[in-house]
Amino acid sequence: MKILQGRVVSCKMQKTAVVAVKSWWKHPIYKKRMERTKKYKAHDEIGVKVGDRVKIQETRPISKEKRWRIIRKLT
Repeated sequence: MKILQGRVVSCKMQKTAVVAVKSWWKHPIYKKRMERTKKYKAHDEIGVKVGDRVKIQETRPISKEKRWRIIRKLT
């Protein structure tokens, strides 16, 4: 199971939060480190707010786009 860390960017849906996860990669030609951001829809039983740092875990499909759930809030 994958576990990722990110920041909540939206929580307007019921029991769903959008979490932005940043990752770094090296450009193959220019050799410069670049940042990539990917957004995941995660099941939220905790009740997080926008700006919270959270850990999300991969899970079975909950709905059409939700395949992650929030395990805990980080400080």
